[in-house]
Amino acid sequence: MKKLLWVIVLIVILATIPYVLRRNTARQVEVGKQVEACRKTFEKNLIEGLNKDLVVTVCGADIAEFGYDFYVSDEMRLMVDVDFMKNIMECAVLKDGNGGFLVMKGDTRIALTEGEDTAVVNDVNTLRLGSKVTKPVDDKVYVPIDAIASYLFYKVEYRLSLNAVNLELLPDEKKLPERYDMREFGRVTPVRDQGRYGTCWAFASLGALESTLLPAETVIFSTDHMTMCNSYSLDLNRGGERTMSIAYLAAWQGPVYEADDPYGDGLSDPNLAAVKHLEEALVIGERDMEALKSAIFRYGGVETSLFLSLEYADSESEYYQPEYASYYYDGEDIPNHDVVVIGWDDHYPKENFSHMPLRDGAWICKNSWGTAFGEDGYFYVSYEDKNICEKSVVYTKVAEPNNYDKIYQTDLLGWVGLMGYNHDEAYFANVYTAGEKEDLSAVSFYATGPDTRFEVYLVRDFKDQDSLNNREFLVAGSMQYAGYYTVDLPDKIELADGERFAVVVRVVTPDAVHPIAIEYSADDRTEKFDISDGEGYISLYGEVWHSAEETENCNVCLKAFTDYRGRKATQTDAEKSEE
Repeated sequence: MKKLLWVIVLIVILATIPYVLRRNTARQVEVGKQVEACRKTFEKNLIEGLNKDLVVTVCGADIAEFGYDFYVSDEMRLMVDVDFMKNIMECAVLKDGNGGFLVMKGDTRIALTEGEDTAVVNDVNTLRLGSKVTKPVDDKVYVPIDAIASYLFYKVEYRLSLNAVNLELLPDEKKLPERYDMREFGRVTPVRDQGRYGTCWAFASLGALESTLLPAETVIFSTDHMTMCNSYSLDLNRGGERTMSIAYLAAWQGPVYEADDPYGDGLSDPNLAAVKHLEEALVIGERDMEALKSAIFRYGGVETSLFLSLEYADSESEYYQPEYASYYYDGEDIPNHDVVVIGWDDHYPKENFSHMPLRDGAWICKNSWGTAFGEDGYFYVSYEDKNICEKSVVYTKVAEPNNYDKIYQTDLLGWVGLMGYNHDEAYFANVYTAGEKEDLSAVSFYATGPDTRFEVYLVRDFKDQDSLNNREFLVAGSMQYAGYYTVDLPDKIELADGERFAVVVRVVTPDAVHPIAIEYSADDRTEKFDISDGEGYISLYGEVWHSAEETENCNVCLKAFTDYRGRKATQTDAEKSEE
């Protein structure tokens, strides 16, 4: 109501200006000052009111559950987090590590710089943003979206009476270009050579992981360490798969730098500490081409499998055309090799394949056979290849190793199998004992299918399985794709020293009959499975509980993360004093 009153006052004052000027031009300056003061006061009150309880919607839908922060600048511009632009507006955001970054959508590229109020569109057009790109103390980068929204197929609508701003999607949105190659944007690390070993899966996993950090950070991770220092029974000669990679990374067993554990010497140090912590990995299945392209465009390379009828770089095959470095397999064999998909070309000619598919189009793939293979180590795989992209992984959130202080887990093998009650809904829980001065900060688990909805609960002072019915709701949300997810709690929860606590998750996974990811002994590769390290429970409706270890001989895949009270704050204060 106050805002409407200010609007009416301002309109009345502006309407009287022509009359006052005609009556007495000598008073022009005085009236101008009054109007300007009124305008500034109005804007100040309006901005303060908006920021007090600002609601941002996208196409009219509330997105509060995703946890993004927004504010209106002093220049009346909506400031949005660049992660919001990536995840909700479906843009690619490439940071260069020096305060500059590139925002892309469709065929549009927008160059922005922290501290600047201008943007350059497609290397030609310079725009005034109205407010500067800022990086407040929370280390997030905020962009004034108003001036560039239309280039990203949105318009910004201020709904002042509702204290809300809506981003409305424009018609004819173009999310993705028809051709995209990560090499052209400095988003791939050098091609490597696996040699005689069966380590393609680790090269593909780490190559994809490395790409998510580029172009801001260039690192090479150790394939030896991933292969030999996971919890599976593997060595350099035995192949693996993407679930093993996710388990190794999610357990904080790695990655480590290649320089600290060089490839191919048969030696690896399990005591090396992980230099990054995986927080999220999406599993995209069923050849969902738009989802795969979007993942590559926004996040990085995609690890996938195919049947490769070649055995080494100089091999020949009826399915491979060396002149064009093109490959198309239309037989019945199952996948035997992992690669990284780093781009696509919708118009790649079908005539370039030795076996001609029905249509144009190819994935651009990075192999691990050295630069002598294909196009300097890369090759083109037809969209219609029998196996390519049947199931793929993209690493979407990689954090520094101090993201949390401590991990509680019982599932070092990760997602080995599934458990449930022939129903799309289920509850699962793990019980842990807190150390000294710890705050519960986050939990992590797997969504075993797309469009999974979840709820997270906490049980304090756990006594027995009946305690699980006395649970406190913490947070809820949803996952669009299957995969591994870390869920930060809205507020850290102080745990008593030595307290036994349980984290509980309810999932609803459409069309699933066994929606819970579990760790168990499935074959000789999982012979290191340890049933003694956990206390997990499962339930259909969260009322009657069963021990996962005693009744099902498995561990539940559900981790908890804590921070030591005071330690991180002390470190931050020290860093500030040094500055």
